[in-house]
Amino acid sequence: MEVYVFEGKNEESVLNKIKENLNVSEEEILIKKEKIKAGLFKGETFKYSVIKNTDIVESVKEFLKELLNKMDLEVEFETSLREKQINIKMFSNNNAILIGKNGQTLSALTTIVKQYIFNQIGVYPYINLDVENYKDKQVMHLERLAKNIAREVRSTKEPVYMENMNAYERRIVHNVLTNFKGVKTESEGEEPNRHVVVKRAD
Repeated sequence: MEVYVFEGKNEESVLNKIKENLNVSEEEILIKKEKIKAGLFKGETFKYSVIKNTDIVESVKEFLKELLNKMDLEVEFETSLREKQINIKMFSNNNAILIGKNGQTLSALTTIVKQYIFNQIGVYPYINLDVENYKDKQVMHLERLAKNIAREVRSTKEPVYMENMNAYERRIVHNVLTNFKGVKTESEGEEPNRHVVVKRAD
């Protein structure tokens, strides 16, 4: 996975260099930004280390294939890039093992993959791993649950404290209830015991 380095006196000029030389848009790359002081009265230089998202995808696929082969899992991949988000869907000969209890193995794999890329460039990628349609189903379930709770709160006028969730799950709840009339959502608690509270809007 190749890391491209560009430097310039201002951020705009560096970004222009990147776009021209690599023929990419900002959505197609992962960037680590650094400011380098050039000494007294000389101002500063901007240094951008860049990896193409397409290169990240191929590197992650190879990394996962090697890792999962050691678990006796044969895996095929389906990938897509949407804005800055890298989506990798996995299909294996044992999806239950790949997902794990309550998605714990899948979550751990996502963390490992992000750290793998971070170790190479110093920035965490916007990456989403899924196994077939597991996460899609989880999102639909969570959205239905959130709407049912919102209706309950609107009816009883009493707040409901949802179970502890990770940041990704909390964001789903917040998003689906953003325009839900009569209720509002707040996150409370400290990680890993952070949860969403659904309240009646004043």
